[in-house]
Amino acid sequence: MDLLQNYHNDDELDEHGQNPNSSPDSSSPPRLLPSKSAAPKVDDTMLALTVANQTLSKPIDPVQHAVAFNPTYDQLWAPVLGPAHPYAKDGIAQGMRNHKLGFVENAAIDSFVFDEQYNTFHKYGYAADPSASAGNNYVGDLDTLEKTNGISVYNIPQHEQKKRKIEKKREVTEEEGDGDDVMDKEEVENPATDAWLMKNRKSPWAGKKEGLQTELSEEQQKYAEEHARKKAEKAGGEKGEVVADKTTFHGKEERDYQGRSWLAPPKDAKASNDHCYIPKRLVHTWSGHTKGVSAIRFFPKYGHLILSAGMDTKVKIWDVFNSGKCMRTYMGHSKAVRDISFCNDGTKFLTASYDKNIKYWDTETGQVISTFSTGKIPYVVKLNPDDDKQNILLAGMSDKKIVQWDMNSGQITQEYDQHLGAVNTITFVDNNRRFVTSSDDKSLRVWEFGIPVVIKYISEPHMHSMPAISLHPNSNWLAAQSLDNQILIYSTRERFQLNKKKRFAGHIVAGYACQVNFSPDGRFVMSGDGEGKCWFWDWKSCKVFRTLKCHEGVCIGCEWHPLEQSKVATCGWDGLIKYW
Repeated sequence: MDLLQNYHNDDELDEHGQNPNSSPDSSSPPRLLPSKSAAPKVDDTMLALTVANQTLSKPIDPVQHAVAFNPTYDQLWAPVLGPAHPYAKDGIAQGMRNHKLGFVENAAIDSFVFDEQYNTFHKYGYAADPSASAGNNYVGDLDTLEKTNGISVYNIPQHEQKKRKIEKKREVTEEEGDGDDVMDKEEVENPATDAWLMKNRKSPWAGKKEGLQTELSEEQQKYAEEHARKKAEKAGGEKGEVVADKTTFHGKEERDYQGRSWLAPPKDAKASNDHCYIPKRLVHTWSGHTKGVSAIRFFPKYGHLILSAGMDTKVKIWDVFNSGKCMRTYMGHSKAVRDISFCNDGTKFLTASYDKNIKYWDTETGQVISTFSTGKIPYVVKLNPDDDKQNILLAGMSDKKIVQWDMNSGQITQEYDQHLGAVNTITFVDNNRRFVTSSDDKSLRVWEFGIPVVIKYISEPHMHSMPAISLHPNSNWLAAQSLDNQILIYSTRERFQLNKKKRFAGHIVAGYACQVNFSPDGRFVMSGDGEGKCWFWDWKSCKVFRTLKCHEGVCIGCEWHPLEQSKVATCGWDGLIKYW
C-alpha cells in the first residue's frame, strides 16, 4: 500500500516541481537496470489470428523446418495438400507416397482370407465386408447368401463332397469294365497279378488328349529337318573331327647300311662344353610349312632332330646335324596344330590341334597310336616326365579343365577343374610331384599330381595372363611370360613366391603367347616377341644381352639346343624355322 501511496504522491508536485512529501535524501531518482526476458521471441500474430478466427485451419507445410506458432491437433494431423504433382493425378504430395499409385496402407488381412473372399465373390456374388469391425456383415448378393447358407468357395458342404465321391467311384467302375466280376482284394493289391494290372492300367492323370496334330505343316517340317541336321552336326563335332591319318617319309632310306633307324641319335653326340654363348648369326633355315609355325621342340637329350607344329595342319620333323632336310611329315589333323610334346625317349610324341583332337604318334613310322578328345579344344599337352608314368597324359582345355588320361586304357582318370578361363600351360615341378598351370583367368594354380585340389593359388590384381611358362635348369625357378611385356620369375619352393628382384623386360609380347626358355647352363633367358625379334637376357643381372631380328611377323617359339651350347632355333608366323 505504501508503494501505491508513493505512486499517488508522485503526481502531487509543488510549484518548484518538487514533491513536498519526499525527503531531501530521495531527491535523485534511483538508477534502474533495463529488464531482460529469458523467454524466446514468439510470433504471436498467428496465435492471435487463430484465437480470433477459430475457422482458420491451414495445414502445416511438410517441407517447413520450423513452426513459428502453436498449431492445433487438427492442423498437425491434417492430410498433406499442396500443388498437384505434374505426374500425380490425385494430387498427393510426393512426401506421402509409398507406391506409384499413391499412398497405400497396410491392411491386417491374411492373403488366404483375401483369396477366399475374392474367389467367393466371383463365384457366388457375395463376400464378407472387410470394413465391418464385428458381426457377420456381408456385401453383394444377399439372396444367394441365404440360399447357400453363407459358404465360401473353400468349404464345400458335406452333401457336395459325398456327391463328388460317388461320381468318382462311378467313373472308376465304368473304366474297369462292367463291374460284375468282383476281384479278390488280395489279388488287387498284389502288383504281380493281372487284377492289379487291370485296376492300375491307366493313370488317374491320363486325360483324353484332344486335337493332337498328326501332320506337320511345310514350315514345321523344314524346321524339324534343320534341327535334326544341326543336332547330328553337333554330335559329330562333339568328339573332334575325324581325319584320315597319313604320313610321308622324305629321307633317302628309313634304315642305313647298319640297320639303324633314321631316328637313332649319332653315337658321338655329347655336350661340347658346359658354357653357353649367345648366337650371333643365322646357320640354317628350314622352310616347308605353308602357314605359320606355332611350336618347335628339339629331340630330347640329343637334339639331332627338331619337330615343328604348323598352322597348315601338318607336323614335320627336320634333320639338324647332317642334311638339314625335312625327314617326315605327319598329317592327321584338319585344323591348325596348337602344341606338341615329345615323350622322354623321343620315340613318340603328342599333338594338340584346334580340331579338338589330341593324337599320340610313333615318331619313326608316323603311325597314330591313339587319339583322345573331350569335344573341347586342347591348348597344351604334356606327358608326365617320370619314366614310370609315360602313359599319363595331361591336357589343358578351352573349357577351363585340365584332363588326365591313361593312354594304356584310353580312360580319363582325373579332371582338375578350378580355373576360370582356358588353360594355357602345364609345368611339372618338385620332382614331378606337382604341376603349375596358368590360364586366361590371370592366375597361377599349383596342384599335387593326381589330386584335383589346388594347393596354391596365385592371383594378384597387377597380374596379367601368362601364356608361356618355362622351368629353370636347376628347377628352382619358373619363368612366366606375362602379357604386360615382362617375364616374371616365381620360386618353385614351398611358397611359390614372385621374385621381385628378377624381372626381364624390353620386348613387346602383348597379345602373343611367345615362348620363354633358358640356356642349358641357366645363365641366359630368351624369348621371342611380337615384332619378330629374339631377346636374350643375362640371368644374374637381368640386363638385355642381345636381340636378333629373326622373323617377319611374330617370333612365337624359341628353343636352345640341348647339346650344342651356343645354338638356338626359332620359329615364327612367317612359316620359317631358323637355326642360329
